[in-house]
Amino acid sequence: MIAKVLTLGTKATWWAAKRTARGYRTETSIALGLLGAAITANEAYKAKQRATAMCGKIVVVMGGSRGLGLEIARQFGLGGGHLVLVSRNEEELRNALGKLQAEGAIPNGAAAHIVVADVSRQEDCERAIASAMERFGRVDVLINCAAVMQVAPFEDMTTEAFHKAMDINFFGALYAIQAVVPHMLQRGSGNIVNIASVGGKIAVPHMLPYVASKFALVGFSEGLHAELRHKGIRVTTVCPGLMRTGAESGVKFAGNAEKEYAWFKFGAEAPLVSISARAAARKIFAATVAGKAEITITPQAWLGARAVGLAPNFSQQFAAAVNHLGLPAANGNRDTTTGAEIEAKQ
Repeated sequence: MIAKVLTLGTKATWWAAKRTARGYRTETSIALGLLGAAITANEAYKAKQRATAMCGKIVVVMGGSRGLGLEIARQFGLGGGHLVLVSRNEEELRNALGKLQAEGAIPNGAAAHIVVADVSRQEDCERAIASAMERFGRVDVLINCAAVMQVAPFEDMTTEAFHKAMDINFFGALYAIQAVVPHMLQRGSGNIVNIASVGGKIAVPHMLPYVASKFALVGFSEGLHAELRHKGIRVTTVCPGLMRTGAESGVKFAGNAEKEYAWFKFGAEAPLVSISARAAARKIFAATVAGKAEITITPQAWLGARAVGLAPNFSQQFAAAVNHLGLPAANGNRDTTTGAEIEAKQ
């Protein structure tokens, strides 16, 4: 009798446990479903916010006539921003504006403005910001994207190459920021986006003027973020890795120019390690909307920058090996030629 009762009790316990487990699984499934729906709804809400975050904003793009600058302008235009494109070449500016209008990147009701200016000249940068202020009454977003690059061994670089890189890549950004920050502080809001480079994190051989200027820009941009963050101004430092922008045609090469161009072009066009300018611009747009302090674009660039920080001695030894075994030796030629000129000869 006792055994029978124990058997019945065991069966009842098992049945109750099974029923509870089924109920638990059902409740868990419902909870997980609700959680998934909430996450999906939240992401949809965030996506809607991102899509409209720049609507009506006044966006100044320094160096916005071609390459990455033009792609960034396209993303902000599609986001509803009123664009101010700044470059020293008026024809390129007008062509860029025409492309954006033809592609619908400047929607109906949105306005666009172009300013011819040399960013290496402080008075030109001040005039560009003043022109945007006169046209629209304010500047909400400043994007510093103008840059120059020269590729050659250090022995084949001139002092002028370093001056030019600093004047455009670093001081050009500084001049524009100095001109716009007082207005942003007065309003208590604004975004500043500095397009630096992974070359501002990793010292790449044969690109020392560019590297020096981008290291300067990264340090300045990070420090500026710390100073302006609690005054309502978001500063975003962007460090792209290799990008397929077609910019190699305008890059200047010295030393064994043809060989320098060959390795540079190979890296810039390699699909597995580089990113398209349009994809990079989308990431920059999203980082600006989110108010991120910094973004490194491409996994390879992110890993490379972290490797330098974690293992600086090994990283420098590796760079030295690449320079010795894989890059052209100096030959005393300091005369420069552009990638387009090299292509024309081939």
